[in-house]
Amino acid sequence: MLWIIIGILVSYLVGSIPTAYIFGRLFKGVDIRKVGSGNVGATNAMRVLGRGTGITVLLLDILKGLLTVIFLGNFLIFRTQVIPEENLRLILGLVCICGHNWTIFLRFKGGKGVATTLGVLLGLTFNIPGLRIVLGLLILSWLVVFLSTRIISVASIISALVFPVFLFIFRRSFVNFSTFMLLGTVFSIFIILRHKSNLTRIMQGKEPKLSFKKLK
Repeated sequence: MLWIIIGILVSYLVGSIPTAYIFGRLFKGVDIRKVGSGNVGATNAMRVLGRGTGITVLLLDILKGLLTVIFLGNFLIFRTQVIPEENLRLILGLVCICGHNWTIFLRFKGGKGVATTLGVLLGLTFNIPGLRIVLGLLILSWLVVFLSTRIISVASIISALVFPVFLFIFRRSFVNFSTFMLLGTVFSIFIILRHKSNLTRIMQGKEPKLSFKKLK
């Protein structure tokens, strides 16, 4: 049980690494929490720090979830049999997302969790084959909505809404469907709640569109 506790702490700390804040300080000398939307995530980093830096932040945030689920998960599986492998990876992924959303390094003010959630889901596909088609449809849904609206938050919210639907449709692909459905729904709720301010702006017609041509 001690290994599980250590793994959860490590997962939270890895998720808590505020990549957008670090890059803002290093390359622009700015506190990203005080510029743009104030969000400590890849979208705000892209607008404030430029396209290249924003994409780097995006990839690193994805990597946090991916590495936690795969490598930390593998490390713990060889040292404890307390929790089934699939459940252990799900818990580590959820904790990593929590770290990103509520990072201890910035007084629990973090990002919205979309990139890190993607990383977690990518990591889970290595051990849960049934998730691959769901993730593929999820990414396709995000792209279709984003290309139609050019609004990242809308694409992220819609993807979060359809995620549990896709899980249910392909439920027979999962050995432990009930557990995955529960935590998958939690993933979606996290994303929607973290976009609360975006939802307000969307309803007011004030949510900005992303134009790559205007990014440096």
